[in-house]
Amino acid sequence: MSDQKPPVRLRRGETPSRASLRTAVVQDVLKDALDRRVKATGRDSLDVLDTGGGSGHFAVPAASLGHRVTVVDPSPNALFALERRAAEAGVADRVRGVQGDVHGLFEVVERGGFDAVLVHGVLEYVEDPAEGVRNAVEALRPGGALSLLAAGLGGAVLARALAGHFTEARQALGDPAGRWGEGDPVPHRFTAEQLTELAAGAGLEIRSVHGVRVFADLVPGVLVDTEPGALDALLQLEEAAAELPAFHAIATQLHVLGEKHG
Repeated sequence: MSDQKPPVRLRRGETPSRASLRTAVVQDVLKDALDRRVKATGRDSLDVLDTGGGSGHFAVPAASLGHRVTVVDPSPNALFALERRAAEAGVADRVRGVQGDVHGLFEVVERGGFDAVLVHGVLEYVEDPAEGVRNAVEALRPGGALSLLAAGLGGAVLARALAGHFTEARQALGDPAGRWGEGDPVPHRFTAEQLTELAAGAGLEIRSVHGVRVFADLVPGVLVDTEPGALDALLQLEEAAAELPAFHAIATQLHVLGEKHG
């Protein structure tokens, strides 16, 4: 497309930011999935749905690749921030914000109308994660991609233990929802197996599973900020470990990419 802007995506050799460490793996996987869909459909511009997309951290980069993105979020403030971010990135004409949530998804968007659906940071907070995934799959066209990103159980257990909160770590380890106590702000955490079962149960073919923020949340900030080249080296380490099942068990977040049959 002649008006397509350069992708907003960290490249090897660029200086990463602390924020980029948290999403670089998912951004790369998502871009590859969108590229595959472009080749499969023969269309340069895809229709992308970002449920709970907030201020557009994933939506704006997708729009910068030339795709049309609809963001559904319950927060008016987040949608206002989305509008501002999209305008600053020059993609306001390709980003649309709609107030709503994944459980009432088809009150605001159509079924089967999207080439890719993002469900990032949503399943932790909904009453019925399985229903949320089913709705997301119903919003996909045949062959479309679903991107799930949710809080990982193992990462929370490890973080509490390393902070010296051993009782809370043990509580999270044995709790069905992965919560470490009444003060835990996250209602639900998942293992990689639980997240893939949700996706497969909704009729998806699993393409990949990644651990996200395997090391980034554990490394002392002063080390990363003061050691020359530490940020870039840590990013490369995150990328290398993301696909290895051994590290899924300690990741702060888990990412599952699936494709709808057909």
